Amino acid sequence: MSKKEKKEVVEEEKKVKKTIKKDTSKKETKKKEKKESLFKQIKKEMSKVHFPTRKDMVKYSIATIVFVLFFAGYFYLIEVVMAFIKSLI
Repeated sequence: MSKKEKKEVVEEEKKVKKTIKKDTSKKETKKKEKKESLFKQIKKEMSKVHFPTRKDMVKYSIATIVFVLFFAGYFYLIEVVMAFIKSLI
């Protein structure tokens, strides 16, 4: 390669490096914008969330405990009846 060709190659490489730097800086600003908009969207969605009151939580907890106790008793009763039937056989 001649000196002139080498110079041209070096100049082209510099141009390419400059365009790459510009592209990466654009990407970085886009990433920052995306993060900011993400947090804004999260805040907006969280403002729409309705959390239950203490009274509601007590009501739902009691309903759950009653439900579990009812089915525990139901399955225990079925087990006792099956055991009794098995003992007769």
